[in-house]
This record gives sequence, C-alpha cells and structure tokens, in this order.
Amino acid sequence: MRTPEAFQASTQDGTYPRPQLLRRRWSDLSGQWEFSHDDDDAGEAASWFSATEPFPLTITVPYPPESALSGVHETGFHPVVWYRRTITRADIDGSGRTREDDRLLLHFGAVDYRATVWIDGQLVGSHEGGQSPFTFDVTGHAATGEDLVLVVRAEDDPHDVAQPRGKQDWLEDPHVIWYHRTTGIWQPVWLESVPASFIEAVAWEPDVPKGAARLELEISPQRVDVMTVRVDLSYEGRPLGTYSTSAVESRIVMDCVIPHQANGQAYESLLWSPEHPRLIDATLTLLDAHGTPVDEVGSYFGLRSVGTAGGHFLLNDRPFYVRSVLEQGYWPDSLLAAPDAAALREEVQLIKDLGFNAARLHEKVEDPRFLYWADRLGLLVWGEMGSTFEFSPTAMERVAREWASVVRRDRSHPCIVTWVPLNESWGVQQISHDPQQKHFAQAMYHLTKALDGSRPVISNDGWEHVESDIFTVHDYATTYDDLHAAYRDRPAFQSLVDGVGPAGRRLSVLPGLPRTEPVMVSEFGGILYAPNSPIETWGYSAAESGEDFARRLEALFSALQDSPFLSGFCYTQLTDTLQEANGLTDEHRKPKLPVAEIRKIVMGASWRLDHA
Repeated sequence: MRTPEAFQASTQDGTYPRPQLLRRRWSDLSGQWEFSHDDDDAGEAASWFSATEPFPLTITVPYPPESALSGVHETGFHPVVWYRRTITRADIDGSGRTREDDRLLLHFGAVDYRATVWIDGQLVGSHEGGQSPFTFDVTGHAATGEDLVLVVRAEDDPHDVAQPRGKQDWLEDPHVIWYHRTTGIWQPVWLESVPASFIEAVAWEPDVPKGAARLELEISPQRVDVMTVRVDLSYEGRPLGTYSTSAVESRIVMDCVIPHQANGQAYESLLWSPEHPRLIDATLTLLDAHGTPVDEVGSYFGLRSVGTAGGHFLLNDRPFYVRSVLEQGYWPDSLLAAPDAAALREEVQLIKDLGFNAARLHEKVEDPRFLYWADRLGLLVWGEMGSTFEFSPTAMERVAREWASVVRRDRSHPCIVTWVPLNESWGVQQISHDPQQKHFAQAMYHLTKALDGSRPVISNDGWEHVESDIFTVHDYATTYDDLHAAYRDRPAFQSLVDGVGPAGRRLSVLPGLPRTEPVMVSEFGGILYAPNSPIETWGYSAAESGEDFARRLEALFSALQDSPFLSGFCYTQLTDTLQEANGLTDEHRKPKLPVAEIRKIVMGASWRLDHA
C-alpha cells in the first residue's frame, strides 16, 4: 500500500496553493513581474499583449498594486492593469513535466475582478470573478521548447457595485467599514504538469455514522482507455484501507468505508474536532488498463459531522458551543493578500491562542492555505461570500456563479462548518419589502444546500433572515445590561424577534422564524481601543485605557455567555483594520491585552470550569 507521506511532507509549510489536490512538483510563478496601469483602457486595442517593449513598472506578485509589498503602492483609481512575465524552461521543467504528452496547466488562485490571459501574443482565455480560482491548459503554447511570454490584463472597476467586492471601497480613500481595493492578481500563480489523463478535481464528504467518506473525482476527458482509480487511506502513517473502482466516466463517486477496528483503533477515535484535529491522509492513483500508474495526487479529509437539532449546533452529533471571532483577513502591507504562507498559519494559531474555537471569514473568500491550517490546527470556519452593493440581474448572476465555484472549491475542508452566501442584506437592501430580493436570498440558500447538503447554511447573516439553519443576530449593544436583556431567556429573545431588532432591522422576513434553529449572536463587541493611533479611528464604543478595555470586553462576553439558550457568538473583531480599530489586536497582530487575559474572557464559563 502506498501512503501519502511524501505528499504531506510537501505541505507541512502550507505553501502549496491547492492543499487538497497535491502533486509533488510545481512551479511557483510569484515574484517580480512587469506591470503597467492602463487608465485609458487603450492596451488591448494597442496589442499590449504582443508588444515587445517592457512595461514601465515592476510588481511583486501576488500582492495587489494598492499594497506596499507589491512595490507599486498606488491606491488611486486604476480600473485596468497589465502584467507580464517570462515563463522559462526552468519553470516548465520544475512543473514536473516528464513525458512528451504531459499537459501543462497554468493556475491562478484569484485575480480581481476580470482577467484575460495571453501567451506569446495568443489568447489563452478569460475569467470573471475576483474571489475564485481558474486554470488554463497551455500545453500547445509550450510546444516550441522556447521561453513563453505570459501577459495578464486585469479589469476591476471601482464603481461597479454589482461586482462581488466585499469590503473593497468604491471611494478612493477607505471610509467607515470599507478598505483599500485589491486589484488584479492577489493569490498565487503557478504551473503544474499533468499526464494526458489526470485527476482534475477531488471532493470529500464524510459520513460519520457509517465511518466512511464519499469521494467525488473528476477525471480529465482526454483518456482513451478504461482506467482504474485506487485510493489509499492512512492516519499518522498507519494504513486504514485501500479502495478502487473503474474510471469509466469523467465523474466518479465512490465510498471509502473505514473498518470499525482499523489497526486496533475504532474509527470514532479518528473524528476531527478543534480539540483533536485528526486528518486522514489519502493517495489517489489513476491506473491504466495494464495497472500502470498514470497520475498520482495527495489529499486529505476530516471525519466529522456538523448539523443542528433541538436548538443546538452539533459537531459530531454533540452540542458544541461556538466561540468565534470576526476575521477580516486584511494585512496593513498586503491588504487582502496574505504577506506570506507563514502568516496564514500564524493567523489561525493566534485565533486559537486567544481562546476562540471558530472564525467567521468576513466578506471575503479566503486563501485555501488558511483553510489548510484551520484543518490541521483545529479551527472551525464560517465560509462567507464577498457581497455586491446593489440588487440587479447582473449582480445576481455574478454572485450565484462565483459562489457556486467557491463552494465547490472549499467543500472538502473539515474546518468549514457553515456557509454564509449573504451578509446583513448587502446586495438585497430591500429584502423586507421586495419579493424578488427575498426570492434571491432563498435561492442562494437552496443553491448552497444543493451544492453541499452536509453543512448548515445561513441565508442572510445578522438580520432579515429567510430560511436559515442557524438564526444569527448582529447586536452592538455597549453594556452588559442591554446585551443580556435581549438574550437572558427565550421569551426575551422572542420579543426581539417579534419587534424591531438591533440596528432597526427586522430579524426575520418569513413568518415563524426562528423555530428550532440554534441562535447565535454572530457580531457583537466592536470596542475601540487604539491609543496613539496616527489616523482617525472608530468603534461601536470606546475604551479609555487597557483596564477599561478589559472591563468592557468581560462585560459583553459575559452577557452572552450567561444566556442559557444561545449556541455561540462571534466577536468583532480579531485585528484593527485601518480606521476600524476595534480589534483584540492591533493591525500587526499584537494583542492589546495579555493573551492569557483575553483567553480567559473569551472562554468565560469554560475557562472557569477548567481552572476551578
């Protein structure tokens, strides 16, 4: 039996851009590229994609040009930008190409918002969607054996509010809760060689009652013979089982049932949770009709279940109290792009060190390497879509298409336990009064459930819910008494539901909600504490000193922890982000109080029981 140890050794540093479909060799195309603004949008008509003159600027990919780390650091309005890089023979050789008929794939993690790609002046393809990945087969362009000139045009109209953009500001300077834009390439670009017949996509869905995982594979359509897929599972190097099936179609679904006693271990001991983030490693091999390996990839999954019942959020069929923090995923020098792969690991570890067991990714689809570390270190994640700011046919089409791509990309990560396609009625501002907007929110809920029926879905996080598996509220009350009064018991909360909720919003736009859905306060806090800040800052309330900050934190956390029926909370927010200086840490991730003190406040009753 093969084990995936060689694959996993390559991902321990979290640098591989697609951690659940891993090949041993790949070429990172990050680094110095030529760069140019194109404010008059003249480049395409002038054939910049085939011009030989160098672009005037140099940018460090994958940092957006608005960021300091990019080397450009230009935050003004530049709706069209161009990139150029030479793909050398060393890049192609490093991609793992060993056979003459190997395919060469060019991967983009994310380009905001619309990308068009050329090689040696020939159009390769285009992609729309600033938060989702895309891939082009560029084999034909590499057939000459020469170096290749790669050119990318990115279009990101700052005034296009039908574009899913999250917290990227449509004004030139950040204001209130919006931040600098992220234009162009902001996640890794890499090359990878694959055989003519190869494993194109992998998705895992665990089935805890059966002690199994359902594996869905997509095989490239280039194969010419009946093939076999073999799956080898192991845990910490110990084999768990080998499974195989015929690959007679491009899409293959197979069940991998783990023996009840695998190497002397009951499969229940393999369950994944924040306390025990056990990952089952997999090697997936595609074999030809003679049993010869054609393609081999490494993957992993977590054996865990998530759901709701009786007013509780359930993890592995047991009530689980969610202690979450709002994660903007924004860095001062690189904006929405991570400073490096190590920063993503450090972010996950920081969240856990502060006492949280979950993070709500806010108005952003995060880099898969963050999810990898959440899987490996044990952090629950709420996956959320960056919103549009208007309701229109164009906005609906863009949101639905990109969200479907994101769910398909991330659905195998055990850390993700909740999907949030809409937040605070962004993009559906009149949902209480407009039946079309209500239908769209319901459609997004059902689309998400159709794509992934294994997780709870929140239709519209914070207020104005349609169907939701978790009933969430955003409440920025500033005192213990005001916050506790709303959640001290179910009758008090029901009066809030029946009346007008926080921020003057109705909590539900469907009759009879909530029913038995668990209730969580998925935004609260927002206490400003930023002494000596060089810029004007704000929060929902303000602390005058470190001691005052600690008192205010403890009061608000205690108000929710004292509720007998809430299933969890999400504090706003982890880090200061530009003018929104209401983080538990500053923008450089330095905690504003000792870590042990924050952890004690966050864990509340759990901490008191553990340390009694």
